[in-house]
Amino acid sequence: MAQDVTIFYFAALREQMGRERETVRLPEPSVTVEAFLTELRQNDATLDTVFAAAPRIRVAINQTLATFQDTVKPGDELAFFPPMTGG
Repeated sequence: MAQDVTIFYFAALREQMGRERETVRLPEPSVTVEAFLTELRQNDATLDTVFAAAPRIRVAINQTLATFQDTVKPGDELAFFPPMTGG
């Protein structure tokens, strides 16, 4: 079974990242979003810069709002997006 996860970037993050999505291999079969993101940031200077500038980024796993302590597994879809405001 592949260890890949598809990552989507939405709104301003997509523009700053210069890409809408990417497929990335998980470092372990099950890892928290926070640990996964930490590893990604170490290997991608653009991602590190964008996420450092936007500390309140939200995450969804498989189209469900999640936290950075939730677990990512092979085949999951992650979506990162800035906080939404409404009125």
